[in-house]
Amino acid sequence: MAKGKYEHWLTMEGLLELEGWARDGLTDEQVAYNMGINKATLYRWKEKYCDICDALKRGKEVVDRQVENALLKRALGYEYTETTREYIPELDEMKTTKKVTKQVVPDTTAQIFWLKNRKPDKWRDKPAHDDMTAINKMDLILAEMKAAAEAEKGNNEE
Repeated sequence: MAKGKYEHWLTMEGLLELEGWARDGLTDEQVAYNMGINKATLYRWKEKYCDICDALKRGKEVVDRQVENALLKRALGYEYTETTREYIPELDEMKTTKKVTKQVVPDTTAQIFWLKNRKPDKWRDKPAHDDMTAINKMDLILAEMKAAAEAEKGNNEE
């Protein structure tokens, strides 16, 4: 009896491979290609076999966290030490010649992106307004103008 294609992907080795592909940033379509199956088949297997779905989620979660951390670091700015090394032929070794502390300034684009996604109620481009008084006043004015126009029309017909 032939083994189903999915069985390999339920083994520890197969699940680790799936997790690694997800961690490498592959899309579901690319993962399916690497598995030798159609994307729709992968979606069915993810629904049917939670181990496959969980392995892909775990892999993606690792990279997502790394990107989140890098974005936060870039938004806040940071310092790092740059080390210059030279090869000294007489000694046949590398020698540190200079260490410089450099600063990366906070990135406002990263800050905006972070705030719009983390606090959309305060930072979205078009904040939602709970106070609808201006709109309500405009509706009231329009209704009064319409009523006045209809009343005038009625007076003219008499």
